[in-house]
Order: sequence, then C-alpha cells, then structure tokens
Amino acid sequence: MGTLSEKVAWITGGGSGIGEAGARALAAAGALVVISGRHQVELDQVAESIRSSGGKAEGVACEVSDAQTVQQAADGILRNYGHVDILVASVGTNIGKRFWKEVTPAGWDQVVAVDLNGVTYSILAVLPSMRANKEGTVIIISSWAGRFPAYATGPAYNAAKAALVAVGQSFNMEEGANGLRATVILPGEVATPLLKKRPLPAPQEEIDRMLQPEDLGATIRFVAELPLRVCVNEILISPTWNRVFFGGADIAKK
Repeated sequence: MGTLSEKVAWITGGGSGIGEAGARALAAAGALVVISGRHQVELDQVAESIRSSGGKAEGVACEVSDAQTVQQAADGILRNYGHVDILVASVGTNIGKRFWKEVTPAGWDQVVAVDLNGVTYSILAVLPSMRANKEGTVIIISSWAGRFPAYATGPAYNAAKAALVAVGQSFNMEEGANGLRATVILPGEVATPLLKKRPLPAPQEEIDRMLQPEDLGATIRFVAELPLRVCVNEILISPTWNRVFFGGADIAKK
C-alpha cells in the first residue's frame, strides 16, 4: 500500500504543468486524485494516463475564477468520496501585456481572478470538511516572484503570488489549531506551458536547465507524506542554474 492510500487529493490546474506532475506523484503514492481545470478533454487524458499506470484518478472541469463553480466541484468530490485530505492549488496564469506601460484593468483582474482568487475559493470550498475531519493538507503553488518580484513576470503576477504567501501564513495561524496545515511552494522558473505566454520566450537550452514539472511533483509528494504533526510553512526552490541571479530572466525595457 502507498503512503497516501485512502487519501483523496484535489488538484486545481491539474491538466498540465506543475498540477499534472503533482497529481501523478500523489497517485503514485496511493492517493485518489481528482484533477480540475478548464478543459474536460485534457483532464480526461491525464486521468486516463494515471489510471493506465495503476493510479486512481478522475477529471472534473472547473473554472477557478468563479466561486460558485469551485464550490460545486468541491461538493461533487465530497459527495462521491466523503473527504478531501489534500488540496493542491496549482492553478495559475499570466498575460502577454503585463507591464505597467500596457496592462489594463481587465488584464490585471484576469491574473488576480485566477492566481489569487482561484486559490482562495478552492481553500474555502474544502475548509469546512477538513475542519470537521480535523485533518487536511493545503499545498499552494506560488512563485519565486512571490518573494522576489521580477520585471519579467509583471506587477499583477508579482502581487498575486506574493499575496499567496499571506494566504498560507494566515491559514496556519488560524487552522493549525484544528489539525490543518498549509505549505506555500515558491518555485523559480519551471518548464511549463505558462512560459509560452511570456513576451520574450526563453530559448530551449535555457528551458532545459529550468526546474521540470516532475521536480515540483516530487516536492508536493514530500509535503503530503510528512506526518500530520509537521507543517512546512514555505519551500523556496529554484533551478541550480538560476538565471534570475544572472539577469537572464529580465526582458529588455523598451
């Protein structure tokens, strides 16, 4: 039996990137994983791939920027399985026109609606059940930019990801007494599809040296497998070759 057998994990943003890698890692540890995202076909493909490898998985489409839809997804999981033991809030987005010289209120709202509100809605949707069970692990995927704001990621992304650190801290302040814990993971550059939204994409040789999604999958599994008495509040993780230190992640200002 896996270390996470009998556990139910809900992964938002689970159709690709870090979320998909986290789902695969938790399923390999024995958890039943429910992956959410916008596109049901994509979710079904990932879930089928996990099942074909011996894991337990299903996909549930969900628009995380809509609180009602998030609650409906959570209610369905709780109805089918009775509990959510692990929430991995991995959903994230950014926009092309992201800099102060060009960002619009609509663009700002788009980033915050997904990167901050979507995480918060997901936590709120499962929190009553976790409280009732006196057990729950929340894993929030923030960003290196949440600790060290970067020019390349833009102000909306920087602000939303920094806010997630406060979300995790506040959760632990209040919910640790109820047996719940939150970990905020702040990864440096990860080779995910989100890179394609950058105004100046990185060359392939640099992408190959970044963190890979499976590295974050292993990190998520590590946190989830720790004894419930242990709370890792934050994990700041980067590629060994961290081009942010070398200025390679900056986009020339025009």
